[in-house]
Amino acid sequence: MYALVDAVAFYASAEKVFDPAIRSKPVVVLTNNDGCVCAVCPIARRLNIPKFGPYFKVKHLLEQHKVVVRSSNYELYADLSAKMMNVIGRFCDTQYIYSIDESFLHFNGYTPLIQNWHEYGHTIRRTVWRETKLPVGVGFGPTPTLAKAANHAAKKLSGFDGVAVINNEQSRQAILQRMSCADIWGIGKRLAKKLNIMNIHTAWDLAQQNPKTMRRAFSVVVERTVSELNGVACLTWDDVRQDKREIYSTRSFGERISEPTALKTALINHVTTVASKLRGQRSLAKQLYIFAATGKHEDRYCKKSFIYKFATPTNDTCVMANAVSEVFTHIYQPGVRFYKCGVGALELTSVQYQQTDLFSQSADNPKLMQCLDTINNRYGKGILTLASSKLNQGWHMNRDYLSPQYTTRWHDIPQIHCK
Repeated sequence: MYALVDAVAFYASAEKVFDPAIRSKPVVVLTNNDGCVCAVCPIARRLNIPKFGPYFKVKHLLEQHKVVVRSSNYELYADLSAKMMNVIGRFCDTQYIYSIDESFLHFNGYTPLIQNWHEYGHTIRRTVWRETKLPVGVGFGPTPTLAKAANHAAKKLSGFDGVAVINNEQSRQAILQRMSCADIWGIGKRLAKKLNIMNIHTAWDLAQQNPKTMRRAFSVVVERTVSELNGVACLTWDDVRQDKREIYSTRSFGERISEPTALKTALINHVTTVASKLRGQRSLAKQLYIFAATGKHEDRYCKKSFIYKFATPTNDTCVMANAVSEVFTHIYQPGVRFYKCGVGALELTSVQYQQTDLFSQSADNPKLMQCLDTINNRYGKGILTLASSKLNQGWHMNRDYLSPQYTTRWHDIPQIHCK
């Protein structure tokens, strides 16, 4: 049996953890630079607030209903996510963290021990709420895809109260018949439109198809999905989340910048993020894509980019930062007010299969990078970084509605005054 434990509107729920005054109020969270609505709590969802809509378009609606607005507090979310995953991991020996708010559990050999999966799911929910104050939905199924479907039912379909279990033919059919193809894990809206043309509208309709036929019509991914919907486990943890083929870090600025130091500082910070992610999935980059651009609606649109080719593949932050410094003159243009910049790691290869070059000595320093990652993982992201990433702080994004970083900044730690 598999389980998927998923937080309910994680960003919005995280904002309520240390602020009990807003727990019964509608809350929305905005994206970078307070541009769009990215999270809507269940209370705010009843007001029909569109998710991913531009903030300026819904600002009047939010004010009219007295909705609490928050900027994305990534430092708080990351810390609360780690605490939530630690609690969830106590309920099973095999845990796979799928995203910041989702975690798979594999109960191999637990069937004689757990008599009632519904009750066990509610135990998980109560424990997570008691220790983190985060609401979660729990879905159980014989395959990861059915566990994901059960989790969808637990959170989105009526009659499940936060926990859904697919453990027999009746429960499987009941849930899949109420799910659209677009809600199936690994299908999505674009593929769902093609399936609708074939008169396949629900998850149950897809489950009735021949897997081999679906493979010929679409891909091996759809074939596996059909098999999984019928209770045949096909996915391993490596299949569930494969390594990324490209890794990007991009962001628009809070204000337009034209000063070279600010732009270079921003690019170095993006390099730091990309290099850290490369090491996290044990990959090396053969090329680095670097760009900076003005707003698309500017009178004079300008985009500068450069693809830097490394002599040997790398994931070293210092090597990649030096690459940015080398080509910066090709990116920066005096008098241009840049709106956005970023970097991307291209042509990724695995560290495991990397063959060293006899004639080109690598400039990487793995021990230094391991030390860097260890310190940042233990004491918080950004505690130890390159000096060039701190030269100018004017490039940072706007977060006008930012809540305190209750768990990662000393002066934001909540204080209780007893009288």
